[in-house]
Amino acid sequence: QTYHGCQAPETCGSWASYMTNSPTMIVMIGLPARGKTYMSKKLTRYLNWIGVPTKVFNLGVYRRNTVKSYKSYDFFRHDNKEAMEIRKKFAIVALTDVKTYLSEEGGQIAVFDATNTTRERRELILNFAKDNAYKVFFVESVCDDPDVIAENIMDVKVSSPDYPERDRESVMEDFLKRIECYKVTYQPLDPDEHDKNLSFIQVINVGRSFLVNRVQDYIQSKIVYYLMNIHVHSHSIYLCRHGESHHNVEGRIGGDSELSERGKEFAVALKRFVKEHKLLDLKVWTSQLRRTIQTAEELGIPYEQWKILNEIDAGVCEEMTYKMIEEKYPEEYAMRDQDKYHYRYPGGESYQDLVQRLEPVIMELERQGNVLVICHQAVMRCLLAYFLDKGADDLPFLKCPLHTVLKLTPVAYGCKVDVFDLGVEAINTHRDRPLQNKGQTDAILPAFLRRNSFTPLSSQDQIKRPRLYSVGNHSHTRMSQAPTLPSMQFSEASEGSETVQSEVSAQIWRPSLLVFLQLVMTEKNHKAPCSLFFYYEKC
Repeated sequence: QTYHGCQAPETCGSWASYMTNSPTMIVMIGLPARGKTYMSKKLTRYLNWIGVPTKVFNLGVYRRNTVKSYKSYDFFRHDNKEAMEIRKKFAIVALTDVKTYLSEEGGQIAVFDATNTTRERRELILNFAKDNAYKVFFVESVCDDPDVIAENIMDVKVSSPDYPERDRESVMEDFLKRIECYKVTYQPLDPDEHDKNLSFIQVINVGRSFLVNRVQDYIQSKIVYYLMNIHVHSHSIYLCRHGESHHNVEGRIGGDSELSERGKEFAVALKRFVKEHKLLDLKVWTSQLRRTIQTAEELGIPYEQWKILNEIDAGVCEEMTYKMIEEKYPEEYAMRDQDKYHYRYPGGESYQDLVQRLEPVIMELERQGNVLVICHQAVMRCLLAYFLDKGADDLPFLKCPLHTVLKLTPVAYGCKVDVFDLGVEAINTHRDRPLQNKGQTDAILPAFLRRNSFTPLSSQDQIKRPRLYSVGNHSHTRMSQAPTLPSMQFSEASEGSETVQSEVSAQIWRPSLLVFLQLVMTEKNHKAPCSLFFYYEKC
């Protein structure tokens, strides 16, 4: 159940729990200095990276826009009625913006970043979500470790706009008193009684333990999985490409060529870099392609090979130069320039596909110590886009030169980047964003419309939808052109499913499952929907 107090959908009066793709509100809970904003920003960055439109609504920002000058912790006292009224008003303003984002601007997830420490405030949010048919997932950060709290205050709150030109000691004193103000009215989530019907995760002492309750759907399970993998311990991630390869020199993409002489020089320089920076307990990851393995072998330390770190699959264009692609596949070449992130090579991958493939790597990088990832240009772009919070439009054009090491150090609300050029010359493999004008776009459009489902562009929709027919076919001719299926009774589907499947496969070459189901429904005049779903399961 989604809402507090709901024992059955009929009593809730909402259909949100039935709609798998209903927008979701992630509601943060916890005392100040518990890492709520840190988790909110990281979670938002991750969800946007995997293609789920997400936005943070930080109540602290709304407060500062409403109350221009902050004087002291007195503003947060529960008996300060004037301040309490002001705080409630900007909470409602923030919820209004949440509604605009989720219901009008195409957002899928809104992260409501605030303390939300009272049941009254959470009830307000739940009623708002119920009225707008949003799902709600609470994330409560519980921490009683004084060292962690003090470190958080020093790392983040000292530089807060609330404390301009104030020394660290006075900031610490005021903020600790602010925390005490919240403690007076703090009502943690109660998984045993009062809040047992809510969906939530409790993150205890920055990830030492977790309590998860009533996860509703796939995206909430992804959120739980991500939050269980991030940690706040200091560490750095080193990203670099393999040394220059023979294919790089020849201008060919993909393939599995070996290092050039300059590529071998880079491998030696990388070994020297690791030694000079005293990178102890360093884990080294490579792809399963020879150019990354040869680069890592020179280090003389253990390394792990990851197949999912392999370069983007260029399909039929593997080991071709861009000039060859333009001559042999001019439409493909033009369409990739039109939308490089979503374009999928014929028989290969898109950048969007690559992001999905690399998700396990991100999870492991979040939970590891110092790691050196020796990878490829497209792979490095995807990883870099995650840590730097770059969108799909910018991701395919991030500069990742050969023979350069990037050091990424996660900080409070972002990531610090240090660039190390190891001084070995290499070919420039970067292609700038193409300049397009309206005439070019119009020239490309007919080719795009003629494209069938053999090598489709990866869908820009956040939710994948089956492609039933090629673009350009008229709806009234589509069903008539489909082959006729053998007549069958739904009740017999479970007994003879293998026979039915063999008969169908003999008449239809690798049919879309949804087309198949639509044909069956037409054959049976939409009868027996329950049997239909059972037959779907058997298939």
